[in-house]
Amino acid sequence: MPILSKYDAQQQQQLLEQVLDVFSSQQTPANLALMTLGNAVSNVIEQGYSDTQRKAVAEQFGKVLLQSLTTAPAASKNGN
Repeated sequence: MPILSKYDAQQQQQLLEQVLDVFSSQQTPANLALMTLGNAVSNVIEQGYSDTQRKAVAEQFGKVLLQSLTTAPAASKNGN
């Protein structure tokens, strides 16, 4: 998700690689990985934002996700 962030790109990449390594080592099917990531996103939103912020955060997350799929280079897309 290429967006401007206050977080270090290297830290983001390391976290992403760790998560993907778990899925890879478990040979996780794409649909199970998506279900798990969806649950993780829901949990982060529930734990990290107030009731009044959650809907807006979820909507913005969804928009950015869709946007990243239309702008991502073909070489970086996973074929699962």
